[in-house]
Amino acid sequence: MFGFENMKISSSDAANPVINLDQGDPTAFQEYWMSMTMKERCVVVIPGWDLMSYFSDKTNVCWFLRQDLAEAIKALHRAIGNAATEERYIVVGNGSSQLCQAALFALSSLSEDKPLSIVAAVPYYSTYEEEASYVQSQLYKWEGDARTFNKPGPYIEIVTSPNNPDGTIREPVVNRGGKVIYDFAYYWPHYTPITHRQDHDIMLFTFSKIAGHAGSRIGWALVKDIEVAKKMVQYLTINSIGVSKESQIRATVILNELTKSCRIKSESFFEYGNEKVKTRWESLRWVVDKTGDTFTLPDYPQAFCNFFGKSSSTYPAFAWLGCNEDKDLESLLKEKYVLTRGGERCGSDKKYVRVNMLGPNKDFEDFLNRLLTIKYPNCFEEIPCFEP
Repeated sequence: MFGFENMKISSSDAANPVINLDQGDPTAFQEYWMSMTMKERCVVVIPGWDLMSYFSDKTNVCWFLRQDLAEAIKALHRAIGNAATEERYIVVGNGSSQLCQAALFALSSLSEDKPLSIVAAVPYYSTYEEEASYVQSQLYKWEGDARTFNKPGPYIEIVTSPNNPDGTIREPVVNRGGKVIYDFAYYWPHYTPITHRQDHDIMLFTFSKIAGHAGSRIGWALVKDIEVAKKMVQYLTINSIGVSKESQIRATVILNELTKSCRIKSESFFEYGNEKVKTRWESLRWVVDKTGDTFTLPDYPQAFCNFFGKSSSTYPAFAWLGCNEDKDLESLLKEKYVLTRGGERCGSDKKYVRVNMLGPNKDFEDFLNRLLTIKYPNCFEEIPCFEP
């Protein structure tokens, strides 16, 4: 699943270690959290006697959600202006992947027609297909590309915006009155302009991709319909009996710091994060341009960002790298000991790959150099340093 299966590295390859850019491990922001400003603010101490109960609030629909986390989530969305939280139920999960499965369960179990068709427009996040197919549920069935879907009856469309893997801004494609799950994992100002406040029935967000804390496994859904929220909680109860309170406390502390940082430009995580991903994209585009017509990258339009108060572009967490020749780009990069996610896993073509843009600095720099040597095997040209 993660790209290791067919990768055999001998001891003679020690000078060219494997760079794993298949997984979306978001460690690029670690330096911010190690800074003197943030190092002490985000320390969490939990006494051994605390947090022993399963329950956080038995009167809440999501009975394992801590109230301080709920308030931190709402405060951050207000500060950023990217999603409506009023008159909604917050459902916390072990990352947004679990919440997506919970939403599929909720919507399909509440439908009279089964199995419901599950679709997403190509290229889509590869895990959607895996999630929808893995348990071979009788409630729903993966039907692939939303653009070619013409099966009659109810359906669920998953819309990721900005999209994973290609970073484009997405809207529903089918538009026949079906249910829609919106995945807004990357709708934050360091990745894309915040043009308006999203307001939909089911919206998913993840702690992993906001500031890089993937190891805490926290995500949340903003849900309008109480019956859908109840069914999602039912799924989470059966699947994992709730969500770690320790992780919720850590997420609360960090989300509150993110909100505070919005008020001070010199401390703003989103200013820092935007500059970080922007400079990486500038470096990647320089390399792609240097290779002539060998590789391709999407172009993204400028838009006014309400959060930054100025026009800006999209700098996705993943690069949708293409090859102009009819080649298997994933295999080509493997020859350079670079692991990426092949386009076929995203419902697309083998000439494309998804590249993680949020890995460690050295991995990213080494990737750029190896990409350049595909076109120029003996190239020793220094890549301009765009890092802030």
